Amino acid sequence: MVYIGSGDAKLGRARSRSHSSHGSRTPSLHQPGLSRRSSMSAGHPGGLKQVDTTQIGIPVITPRKERPGHVRSLTGSYFPAQKGVVTMEDEWPIGDEKTWKTALKAMDFDHEDDQEVANTVVRHVTTSLARQAYNMDNIAAYHATALSVRDRLLERWNETALHHTKKAPKRVYYFSIEWLIGRSLDNAVLNLGLRNTYENASQKLGFNFEDLLNEERDAGLGNGGLGRLAACYIDSMATLNIPGWGYGLRYNYGIFKQLISSTGEQLEAPDPWLDRENPWEIGRLDVAYPIRFYGRVENVPSSDKAVWSGGMECLAVAYDTPIPGFNTKNCANIRLWSAKPVQGFDLNSFNGEYREVENITRVLYPNDNMYAGKKLRIMQQYLWVSASLQDILRRFTKLDLPWTALPDYVCIQMNDTHPTLAIPELMRILMDEEELSYEDAWKITTKVFAYTNHTVLPEALERWQIDLFESLLPRHLQIIYKINYDFMQAVAKRWPGDADRMRRMSIIEEGSPKYVRMAYLAIVGSFKVNGVAELHSQLLQATIFKDFVEFKGRDFFTNVTNGITPRRWLLQCNPQFAALITHTLGNDHWLTHLKTLKQLLPMAENEEFRKAFTSIKMENKQRLAELVEAELGITLNIDSIFMTQIKRLHEYKRQTLNLFAVIYRYLRIKNASPEDRKKIAKHTAIFAGKAAPGYYIAKLTIRLINNVARVVNNDPDVGDILKVVFIPDYSVSIAEVLVPASDVSVQISTAGTEASGTSNMKLALNGALLLGTVDGANVEIAEDAGEDQSFLFGHLNEQVEGVRFTNSYQPTPLEQRSPELAEVFKAIEGGIFGDGHTYDPLLKTVYEHDHYLVSNDFGSYLAAEKLMDETYDNNRTEWVKKSIITAFNMGDFSSDRSVQDYADGIWSVEPCEVPETVV
Repeated sequence: MVYIGSGDAKLGRARSRSHSSHGSRTPSLHQPGLSRRSSMSAGHPGGLKQVDTTQIGIPVITPRKERPGHVRSLTGSYFPAQKGVVTMEDEWPIGDEKTWKTALKAMDFDHEDDQEVANTVVRHVTTSLARQAYNMDNIAAYHATALSVRDRLLERWNETALHHTKKAPKRVYYFSIEWLIGRSLDNAVLNLGLRNTYENASQKLGFNFEDLLNEERDAGLGNGGLGRLAACYIDSMATLNIPGWGYGLRYNYGIFKQLISSTGEQLEAPDPWLDRENPWEIGRLDVAYPIRFYGRVENVPSSDKAVWSGGMECLAVAYDTPIPGFNTKNCANIRLWSAKPVQGFDLNSFNGEYREVENITRVLYPNDNMYAGKKLRIMQQYLWVSASLQDILRRFTKLDLPWTALPDYVCIQMNDTHPTLAIPELMRILMDEEELSYEDAWKITTKVFAYTNHTVLPEALERWQIDLFESLLPRHLQIIYKINYDFMQAVAKRWPGDADRMRRMSIIEEGSPKYVRMAYLAIVGSFKVNGVAELHSQLLQATIFKDFVEFKGRDFFTNVTNGITPRRWLLQCNPQFAALITHTLGNDHWLTHLKTLKQLLPMAENEEFRKAFTSIKMENKQRLAELVEAELGITLNIDSIFMTQIKRLHEYKRQTLNLFAVIYRYLRIKNASPEDRKKIAKHTAIFAGKAAPGYYIAKLTIRLINNVARVVNNDPDVGDILKVVFIPDYSVSIAEVLVPASDVSVQISTAGTEASGTSNMKLALNGALLLGTVDGANVEIAEDAGEDQSFLFGHLNEQVEGVRFTNSYQPTPLEQRSPELAEVFKAIEGGIFGDGHTYDPLLKTVYEHDHYLVSNDFGSYLAAEKLMDETYDNNRTEWVKKSIITAFNMGDFSSDRSVQDYADGIWSVEPCEVPETVV
């Protein structure tokens, strides 16, 4: 490892990771009604009924076990009418069994037969789309193909649901506000083992399968690493046969479509990803749950129960997306909720309530710089967790078991703090609807939830104003106050008289206004808390959650390092490399046992293998270059170093550090003689990512990147020595092209700020060398890849606070901290890249305080780049060896390993594999 900094890089190994066994498969070579009663639900059957107006707004509570069974109008699990019966042996639910089974048998066909697959596609062309061969285009062909593949998914989905209903295993429910699943068609046919068959069938029907893949729009359900991690985990849960579902929200418009103006600024446009029908989702209009906001609370005397009534009620309607496992019949599911007005809404309040309800699931992450945005976020989070819990509890009550058994059958993993409202909501249901005591409800609740933290930045921990709860969720605020009161009592008993500790640990942050600290509520209400990288987990326990470690004990906190699915991030996005691996190993066992790649480490010394690897890398770079030229009009030199930084824009991720180094390189080129320019290593700096609409500094960074690109890319003195590319509207599909084409993975967050990162894993698995700080999962990547494969730089975590103190309270001029950066700033202020004053607020963040140590790490970053350039230019063979060694040492970063770690160490769940023949 090459490390450049002001301290020793000590990358300790302190983890043990477990792995599971999987099957194998040859990869294909390719290119890239209400179940709970409500007073505000639909009208009365059987004609007119006299309405008691005094009862309007008062909920009708029916004990859960007495409520009518949930009737499916589409596909789904069959639950018998008899309470507690789950075996379903010798029982056919409806109609003539022989007729049903004969009809089901008639649906079978040879999935390996091109013609029979084509038959299913044509059937959807004529029936689902009402088209024919004379009016077909690529969009119609994509939809018909997707519907045909979905049929195969639903077969597995139904078999999985039926099998899990029979076996009644403990299930995991993964709550994530984001699900960045990307495109589904290619992933589905790969996991189903039908890629080649569908490709051949499409060709015979007159369509190129690659063109059909490009017709699919990325699902607008996420923004960054949080959502992509959730998508990888649900893929691995299905592959490992872990019984579980994901729960989220069905956003009409996603976060936003990123456009770039003529001045280089980010513009946000709606992303109407659902304008064209989404063939992968199944609308469950019969699966809808009532959700209440506002209203009043009346406590029931001599009990812990309360009645929450009045206010506004809406419906959460379910939409399912099946997720197939690889080399297994198991199929997981992501259930997303869409907000709808109740069927019997009050016409007098139509304009107000209707619009408010429709807005709840309209966009991902409404701008919370304003009060209205904060309010909408809480409404989103509550609708999501309430509907999900109602759905989960409906499933559990079919087992006819006591509520004390709930933790034996249900584990809810909260992906960050967004679903934390599920804790008081479960308490409300157990106390107010099931009439359990507070003590009994709390014992159950604290055995159900586990919490994953994704940040070490105190300012990034969610907190919401008390007045929002008072207005929107008055019953939940009562419950939160009670939880906090009991918790504070326990803290006071442990540390008598320590008022400062109580203030620090309180779920309620005192002040004006008061806040609810959601992370603290998540910790107090969970049975386990985990970080997502070794360094991150250590920092959590040593910094922001130190008090809770002392209270709960170290065993309460654990680590599960993030992972990525190799099926999408190697097999799907880099099929030629995947084929080379399979050919060299002699099998594709590695797709579910990624550590098998270690067997290929000797290939780094094999000249023929290096040639093949290099050829594949250059083809991937050429594909990206053609895309960039076609879309952005920028011509790239594929022999240059492709340096890739792809992640959401944030100051701690330090896209600015990368950009300032690009400007410094540009100035060097301009000042060099024509002869000296030939000695400068050729670079292509690639940026991609979105900035939050209200994040001014991040948006200013994007503007500067684009204006630097405009100047550099059109300067004849520079030529192809340096190119700068900002790829707009970054998505999973774009990443699938960028990742295999990258030579260098730029991961340069300030030490101690990045929880983990997953783009570093994707890039490393595809052979990109790490240029990064000692932060997040970079630590473990550098350890596993080996000391000589990475270029690390910058201050270490334990040095950061001291440097920040000096920057703020004993500041020195920028020229002394970093003369190179001072030169860059003079160029920016001098107007080389447009009006220099435009960027004053951005430069000020470095001039004053420099909280993220951009100036302090700039010199060591340039030195690390220099060593990297020398290796690439002077010893290309050594570079290729490093790339191969890096890729084949990434076995620990499979999401299969991560999910198995969760299953063993947190969830306590066992696989429940669907047998080959389901009766």
